[in-house]
Amino acid sequence: MEITKVGIIGAGTMGNGIAQACAVAGVGVVMVDISDAAVLKGVATVASSLDRLIKKEKMTGVDKDAALARIQTSTDYAALQGAQLIIEAATENYELKLKILKQVDAIAGPEVLIASNTSSISITKLAAATSRPGHFIGMHFFNPVPMMALVELIRGVQTNDATHDAVRALALRLGKSPITVKNAPGFVVNRILVPMINEAFFVLAEGLATPEDIDAGMKLGCNQPIGPLALADLVGLDVCLAVMEVYLQEFGDSKYRPCPLLKELVAAGHLGRKTGRGVYTY
Repeated sequence: MEITKVGIIGAGTMGNGIAQACAVAGVGVVMVDISDAAVLKGVATVASSLDRLIKKEKMTGVDKDAALARIQTSTDYAALQGAQLIIEAATENYELKLKILKQVDAIAGPEVLIASNTSSISITKLAAATSRPGHFIGMHFFNPVPMMALVELIRGVQTNDATHDAVRALALRLGKSPITVKNAPGFVVNRILVPMINEAFFVLAEGLATPEDIDAGMKLGCNQPIGPLALADLVGLDVCLAVMEVYLQEFGDSKYRPCPLLKELVAAGHLGRKTGRGVYTY
């Protein structure tokens, strides 16, 4: 199956980033969210991102207009008709994702593939809640989607080869570098990354060093392009906390307990760049 049209549920950071990657690659997009304001904000974010590419001379104004023309928006799931793949890109919350996937499953034809952009929730479990578990896969993009090359393709127990191969072909068309992983909490990258971020919060909470020195140490000592605390602000502290809570629940191992400081900052609404304040102030 060649995927020429993609439906995206969610016009937030990940959803509009996926929409941009698809549209720039010549793939048609339908981006759906709960309100006109949400989808308009998503398209505006894409337009702003494309403007930055024009300033860097990586894109022309004609290219921008063509990409934006490939993005349709709606608040009605019926607009997803005609998409060969529908990607759920909602907040990292199991109950919310389950609700969305059941709605998508009900309106999509039996041949339509469904993917979840989850960063930690079981693909096997999500697939089992649909009528097409063989046509279900994890397609985990990384933030910022237009810039990050990696896509994790997560095969649930039920995911068939045709689904995997079609979604992998799409990822390659988008200019991404897909890796295939088995289903497990956090998959590969976040299984390693988020506990490291959580440990950085423990180091900060214990007063071993300032945020700046912690980040500088990891950048200079481990050759990371961005420190773990700054990365947490970029990803969203609430997302980091949600992932750690999934690990703790799924593995039942205390080594995955979220740092109390991380929980406190989230409770205070200091979620990182998206709220203007996290570990750092923006």
